[in-house]
Amino acid sequence: MDLVLFGMQGSGKGTQSQRIAEHCGLQIFETGAELRRLGSDGSDLGIKVKGIIESGRLVPTEVVMEIIADFLHKLPAGKSALFDGIPRSDDQKKLFDELMLKEGRSFKGLLIELSEPEAVKRLTTRRMCPACKTIYPAAYTAETCEKDGSTLITRQDDTPDAIRVRLDTFLEKTVPVLEAYKTDGKMLIVNGEKSIDEVTVDIQEVLKADFQWA
Repeated sequence: MDLVLFGMQGSGKGTQSQRIAEHCGLQIFETGAELRRLGSDGSDLGIKVKGIIESGRLVPTEVVMEIIADFLHKLPAGKSALFDGIPRSDDQKKLFDELMLKEGRSFKGLLIELSEPEAVKRLTTRRMCPACKTIYPAAYTAETCEKDGSTLITRQDDTPDAIRVRLDTFLEKTVPVLEAYKTDGKMLIVNGEKSIDEVTVDIQEVLKADFQWA
């Protein structure tokens, strides 16, 4: 069983994906990371991806599906995947569902639910380590990264206008995907407005029927 993780910006999806992967033994698929990896590996698909990126074009959904298929084919036998950030729109969902069916892989969705006001509050108060890119919520009061000691900064794209654009895109493009998976009975939901550790506990509870938490 694979897992597809959803959450509005600010929901803590990145933090929780790492915890889920660690405790459930899942291999994370994150589109940006896979694009960077393929862009430097010299394979036929990597050369295609590198050419698209260097031209400044967006990677077409069809190519993203090729990247997912490549990722799945390289998974160790019996290993499950955690998809973070895909599918984000109806057209991606259609192709993703077709690919998963073709590959014979079943999956559940997990939504970390968050209200718009809380998302805006979190995004405008969080900070980032410029070196390791770790994101720190407002509750983290130190001025430096706990991993490498770098002075924390505000992300350049965490301005009110940029945040509004990202949230509107989520509401317009991704919410229909969530509703479709809910209708199909494939969506698990947790309240993302709790503390990070409380959300992790709730995730463990909703996943226990399908995933082994260790």
